[in-house]
Amino acid sequence: MIKQAIIPLAGLGTRLLPLTSVIQKELLPLNGKPNLEYIMEECVEAGIKQFIFIVPKNRPTIKNYFFNDSFYKRLIKKKKKDKKLKEIFRRIKKYQKMIKFVYQNKPDGTGAAVLKCKKYLKDKHFLMLLADDLIIKKNCSKEMISLHKKTKGSIIATRKVERRTVSRWGILGVKDKKKHSFSINEVIEKPKLKEAPSNYAIIGRYILPKKILSVLKNQKKGKGGEIHITDAIKTLIERGEKFYGNIFRGKYLDSGTLESYIKSNLIISKL
Repeated sequence: MIKQAIIPLAGLGTRLLPLTSVIQKELLPLNGKPNLEYIMEECVEAGIKQFIFIVPKNRPTIKNYFFNDSFYKRLIKKKKKDKKLKEIFRRIKKYQKMIKFVYQNKPDGTGAAVLKCKKYLKDKHFLMLLADDLIIKKNCSKEMISLHKKTKGSIIATRKVERRTVSRWGILGVKDKKKHSFSINEVIEKPKLKEAPSNYAIIGRYILPKKILSVLKNQKKGKGGEIHITDAIKTLIERGEKFYGNIFRGKYLDSGTLESYIKSNLIISKL
C-alpha cells in the first residue's frame, strides 16, 4: 500500500515574483485555499497517511501555516460565535499529525530532495507530488495507486502536450499503449523536438520505488547542476525496473507562473 507522500517545497518561486517575495508559492491562494491544500486533499482521499515536506530551514512559512495554534485560539476566544473561523482551524489542524519536515537549504534538484527523506520512508514504494501541478475533477493519485496495484510497478502521471513544446517537459517513451496507460521504455528531460520519443509529458505525480535512493546516492549532477529525479528513473528503467505512464482523466492546472496562476484561479472559482 502507498501510505506516504513526499512534497518538495524548497523552490524559490522566481517565476511568480513579486508575489513570492512575501508569500511562499505553495501557499498562494486559489479561490481562498492554497495549492498545497488541494494536493493534500487529493492524497488523503487516495489513502495517504503521512506527508513528508521538504523545506528550507530559513523559511518557516509552511510550518507556520499548519502549526499556528496559538494564533487561532486567540482569535476564536475573541470571536466565539465565528463558526467559519473554527472550521478553518479544524481543517488545518487535522493535518498536523500527518506532517514531517525534512530540510533542504538550497534547491539542488528533486532527486536531492527525495534523498533527504531516506530515514522516514518505510514501504517499498512512495508517492511524490510537485506542488506546481494541480489536477482537478478526477483524483490522479487514486488512479495512480490503482494502476500500481495492478502492475506492481512504478507510476508516472502523464498527458499529451503540443509537440512544439516538448523541450519544456520531461518526455516519456511509450510502449504497449492502452486507453489510460502505457509501459515506459525511456525518459528524456527537456529533449529537442527531433529527440523526443513521444509528446507524452511528465506531470508532477510519481509513485517511486524506495530502491531509487541507492541510485540517487551515487548519481552525478545533471542539467543546471542539480540532481534530477528523471535521471534516476532513467537508470532504473535501464536496469529493468517496470515504470508505467498513467494518462490521467482529470483537468491539469499549472500554477507555476503568474499567468497560469491567474488562469487557474479563474477556473477553480467557477467549479
